[in-house]
Amino acid sequence: MPADLAVIGLGHLGLPLAHAAVTAGIQTIGYDTDPRTVAELAAGRPPVDGSLSAADLRRMLAGGFRPTTDPGQLGRVRTAVICAPTPLGADRAPDLTAVDEAARALAARLRPHTTVVLESAVPPGTTESRLRTVLEAGSGLRAGHDFALAHSPSRIDPGDRSPGCAAIPRVIGGLTPACTEAAAAFYGRITDKVVRARGPREAETVRVLETNFRHVNIALVNEMAVLCHDLGVDLWDVIRCAETRPFGFQAFRPGPGVGGHGIPVDTIGTHRPLSLVELAGRINDSMPGYVIQRCAALLNEHGKSVRGARVLLLGVTYKADLADLAGSPAPELAGRLRELGASVSYHDPYISDWRVQDHPVPRADFLYEAAADADLTILLQHHRTYDLQGLSVKAQLLLDTRGVTPAGAAHRL
Repeated sequence: MPADLAVIGLGHLGLPLAHAAVTAGIQTIGYDTDPRTVAELAAGRPPVDGSLSAADLRRMLAGGFRPTTDPGQLGRVRTAVICAPTPLGADRAPDLTAVDEAARALAARLRPHTTVVLESAVPPGTTESRLRTVLEAGSGLRAGHDFALAHSPSRIDPGDRSPGCAAIPRVIGGLTPACTEAAAAFYGRITDKVVRARGPREAETVRVLETNFRHVNIALVNEMAVLCHDLGVDLWDVIRCAETRPFGFQAFRPGPGVGGHGIPVDTIGTHRPLSLVELAGRINDSMPGYVIQRCAALLNEHGKSVRGARVLLLGVTYKADLADLAGSPAPELAGRLRELGASVSYHDPYISDWRVQDHPVPRADFLYEAAADADLTILLQHHRTYDLQGLSVKAQLLLDTRGVTPAGAAHRL
């Protein structure tokens, strides 16, 4: 059966898009090369990363959503959106292997008048040069003439469905004005506002700016956390007061590291690096080490050393109330503590099994007993299930890296 839309890549980008499309009444297929992913979705089992709830998936399947590993289905749609993952490679640049594979699979089956959109996080110029080249070579069709080609940077806030996809404006940059309008016609069916960029390079660079804005501002507040600790100033109170300013300020909060799928891009192709982003990266990368220093100092103040200490990590996911470990600082912290001779355990309601450097980390089944037994408890992520008042009473020593415990109940980052 023909479908209106093919979402290529059923990960943290593709599934929310497919959900929004099905909700809007668009006949949608989801293509992925991983048979296990497709089988799990077809059976109604959502991914553990929280990108889709079980109820959402049930409604999608009932609404006609069809996950598949059959690339032949890609030749029967009007619109194809590539949502392939682009993880950082060894050179700290986005790995576009999955995007290339998706493009080749689509190109072999691309029909005239199809609209192709790339949502994956890519360096500026990828849509216009790399993707276009693969699609044209594999299909014999011309982008901007035989089929429409555009870029739309994904705007997904994992685990947060409060605004809904329709309330989040989408940026569209097409190879030609007609390409932009073709892509805008599709996104206009799932969102209340479409913003037209001059072209695909501008749309791609929107993602660069948005991601680096977050990265740089987190680095600033992380540096402020170190400064305020040295000065004996309550940073969390400073932020609370500063965010009352109705102009020129947006509140960011420090933490033990920066997680998530967003890729801070400090170089764009062969162009000069973004110095501020490079500096922000160094600051944010230093935060796990700073947390270790604070742990050692706290234990020392209480007559203990890191070597031989029992340390409990609370919340090892990168974001609260989300079963996703992408970019979480917890593995680095656990590894460093182990290297210093600490005995490390963890508790997280969303992670039942956790390995660091190929070694399992013991999971605490009984939270309060584990906190009472540990020499030091570190709150890395504030899941809503945690009773912070109760934890602050039970824990022998509590380091709060999120500033969420009651005033005076714990040591804050």
